[in-house]
Amino acid sequence: MKLDFRILALFTALVFLLLAVTLMSAPDLILSSWGVGFSSAAGLMARRFAALSAGIAVMFFMARNAEHSAIRTALIQGITSACTILAFLGIYEFSAGHANNGIFGAVFIEVALALAFLYVMGSNRKATRINRKPRTK
Repeated sequence: MKLDFRILALFTALVFLLLAVTLMSAPDLILSSWGVGFSSAAGLMARRFAALSAGIAVMFFMARNAEHSAIRTALIQGITSACTILAFLGIYEFSAGHANNGIFGAVFIEVALALAFLYVMGSNRKATRINRKPRTK
């Protein structure tokens, strides 16, 4: 099975929807798996991130059929940047002692998504180069 934008966008929408539902309804589940105690401040931040996650889920679901374009490239670069930064932050929080090794589940998903989107972006560039008409003088 070839990994393409449509499949990856649907998978990303599902992951972010599950994250949004979990963070909205039971933020303590994720926080405790990372070794972070639940507080009203942590709950507030988790619920706010849940809303952002729901928005990302909707964005990728609605864009799942988008053809190769500048907008689709912007979506790919945005999610790749966000996932890469989140992965580095997860590693930092673990090394600083703010989270336990449960954070590595999130880091793994973030790295996998970033690499998958980079793969899709790279395969789109190759296909565009192959299908490009030669320039005439």
